[in-house]
Amino acid sequence: MSREKTVYTCTECGGTSAKWLGKCPQCNAWNTLVESAAEGGGAATSKNRLSTPSYAGYAGLAQPVTPLAAIEATEVARTPSGLDELDRVLGGGVVEGGVVLIGGDPGIGKSTLLLQALDALQRSGLETLYVTGEESGAQVALRSRRLGLDNSQVKVMAEIQLEKILATIEARQPAVAVIDSIQTMYSDQLSSAPGSVAQVRECSAHLTRLAKSTGIAIVLIGHVTKEGALAGPRVLEHMVDTVLYFEGDTHSTYRLVRAIKNRFGAVNEIGVFAMTERGLKGVSNPSAIFLSQHSQPVPGSCVLVTLEGTRPLLVEIQALVDGGGPSPRRLSVGLDRDRLAMLLAVLHRHAGVACMDQDVFVNAVGGVRISEPAADLAVLLAITSSLRGRALPKGFLAFGEVGLAGEIRPAPRGQERLKEAAKLGFSVAVVPKANAPKKPIEGLTVHAVERVDEAMDLIRREMD
Repeated sequence: MSREKTVYTCTECGGTSAKWLGKCPQCNAWNTLVESAAEGGGAATSKNRLSTPSYAGYAGLAQPVTPLAAIEATEVARTPSGLDELDRVLGGGVVEGGVVLIGGDPGIGKSTLLLQALDALQRSGLETLYVTGEESGAQVALRSRRLGLDNSQVKVMAEIQLEKILATIEARQPAVAVIDSIQTMYSDQLSSAPGSVAQVRECSAHLTRLAKSTGIAIVLIGHVTKEGALAGPRVLEHMVDTVLYFEGDTHSTYRLVRAIKNRFGAVNEIGVFAMTERGLKGVSNPSAIFLSQHSQPVPGSCVLVTLEGTRPLLVEIQALVDGGGPSPRRLSVGLDRDRLAMLLAVLHRHAGVACMDQDVFVNAVGGVRISEPAADLAVLLAITSSLRGRALPKGFLAFGEVGLAGEIRPAPRGQERLKEAAKLGFSVAVVPKANAPKKPIEGLTVHAVERVDEAMDLIRREMD
């Protein structure tokens, strides 16, 4: 009996190799080749790949082309999902024929979020379909009872075979269909197991083609790897229109939905949800959860105005400086650790504040991750406050990027940051000189600085 032929498929790009290699020959990724059964090849695979192709037979298939200026540009119609925070991340709502991929850790609340959204869409008069491959219909119904979705008319289908799912969607013609999850689906046309690179790629391609041809919006739920990336081939993220990540600690009440790709809206938008006994509830003022509630100002705390997409958020940066001995530790949570080491060097060289024999711990309150460099100035001020043991004034905030030469660079959309801070009752701000407002902002005193030493001198006066 002959041995079944196998190939090695890259989980990143989907490329194949006849033998296992440490590095993928197509995308040069390491340790990504996975063994799978080879699919039967057609007549085209037996042709000499080096032969010159002939396109003479395609002359009748040529299509007309249109210049961009002659194409009428219209706004994309959107349907609100019933969850304002989800609509913010999607760019305003669900797009007809759009394909959305949402990934997140197990138990984070992906199924709960989409079940709530489908129920809201169904109650607005739209036909919806929830396809579950991981749970039975009874389990989905039990969850809907826990969420308080009484008398919900959302259609549920427990199935993992792609052909049956496609036939049902075409027959029912729902406005929105959810596939939970894409890693559990399989096609009879392939012999590989569900969740393999070939199955995920093929099932996603068929569902995307169906969405574009029928105008049905399809939402795919995806698993993530232990590193936090979406499981399956990287081409999966290229196929879909929108990619969302559901983030947060399962032990915390709050969840963040972040858009990293959106063909119909802005990227890097976030939606903030609170997990309650009745499911996920949108948080209209997320700044409140990222600020600690102190009755009096405490040393080592400085408030930053950061941007997440189009939304300014106030986040409290906390620092703790303590004696560390010959091998001091540098630890940051929610901020880049390498950038923290760089900021400490700038603080020593240009402001004369030495922390080389101190342990330095920095934390962004609320579990938010800050990637923009505008947090630099707030981090330095929080470290200085903790080192001196003196609290910054009440209602104080700062933002600005710090350069290696000690200069303080402007942050984008500084006026919006300051207006958001004034709206929430902050009274003193230290900002880069280029971000100083041209007109005074009522209730907010703005100090514009150009260098780190200027900011440190100002803070010493404020604390004294």
